[in-house]
Amino acid sequence: YLQMRILAIDTSTMLGGIAIMDESLLIAESRLNVKSTHSERLMTEIEHCLKQSGIKISDIDVFAVATGPGSFTGLRIGLSTVKGFSYATGKQIVSVPTLEALAWNFPYSRYPVCTMLDARKKEVYAALFKWEGENLIRLINETSAKPEEFVRDALRVTHDDKFIFAGEGAVLYRDKIIEAMGEKAIFASPEKTVPSPANVAVLGLKKAKAGEFSEPISLIPMYIRKSEAEVKWKGLQ
Repeated sequence: YLQMRILAIDTSTMLGGIAIMDESLLIAESRLNVKSTHSERLMTEIEHCLKQSGIKISDIDVFAVATGPGSFTGLRIGLSTVKGFSYATGKQIVSVPTLEALAWNFPYSRYPVCTMLDARKKEVYAALFKWEGENLIRLINETSAKPEEFVRDALRVTHDDKFIFAGEGAVLYRDKIIEAMGEKAIFASPEKTVPSPANVAVLGLKKAKAGEFSEPISLIPMYIRKSEAEVKWKGLQ
């Protein structure tokens, strides 16, 4: 029995990374908090992980990519890299929502998991999830909102006694979350509050085994809202 082998890329946030995994083991994972752009480091890091693992790019069966929301530039770099690999090797792509992958840091949690990334302009990209058995259910889909407004929505949607918060948005707006939710808010520890490329790989394998592949040509990031450049361009028209 040959196991499916996946290479996953997550460049949604400043903490980018890659993971190589098969169906039974995590083979390699690399995470880098980049102050420069992912474009300068990503290919070097992929090459390093493949070399250290004794794996060639042709040994990879499927590629996974985190599709956002997140940094517009980062997402485009991740997607173009994965598309390049797909075209070069003839292997397929699976796409994984960033906030869902982040929620997988808390498998089988009894509390709802709220994942938040910084969306600038005093807003967050956020989603709310809840575990039902082995399935992670979306209670609120990915959206951009002021953190305190999202928290109020979360309290209306479900009446749990605690909520887990993770992601750079939760770190940034911790005070506002506490103000809106009080002691119901539990904040993840530093290593759990950041995206994990290994989670993208896990979800990617699930999707690949279910045959849920993405067409490279039509695959675009989940932006949720327009980039600054698009907003300015609209204003000029």
